[in-house]
Amino acid sequence: MSDSNKKIKNALFKHLQEEVYCRLGISPLHGIGVFALRAIPKGANPLKSWLKNIEIKFSHDEIKKLPKSVQKQIKLFCYYDKKSVEIPIMGMNTMDMAIYLNHSKTPNIKMKKDGTFVCIKPIKTGEEVTMDYDHSFGETHIFK
Repeated sequence: MSDSNKKIKNALFKHLQEEVYCRLGISPLHGIGVFALRAIPKGANPLKSWLKNIEIKFSHDEIKKLPKSVQKQIKLFCYYDKKSVEIPIMGMNTMDMAIYLNHSKTPNIKMKKDGTFVCIKPIKTGEEVTMDYDHSFGETHIFK
């Protein structure tokens, strides 16, 4: 193994050991949710990733030109407001676990202005990880 690969392997092992906190599961709140694999301390970023999540803005008119089934997927998993829809640059066939965070008015994480997450209180193993959409996105969300 080359020195370069050893460095990557060591960094990946450290990431697995120190930064992997979550898994997906069936949520009592809504469909799929994010759950703690192990205790997550206050102040930690439970969804730290090696991939940079950049989003590209599309108009609602552009989205309307897509197949209805793709539009539905975007509506379920992408951020949108009155002006635009934000689609991850990595596309819709690669998953960012954060899209499965369910809304709660008593959240245990918050999204910071830079798009990263931080635990606002300790989270127990097995507990669902939630955020307040209204606080994070600056709009009131109504769920039907």
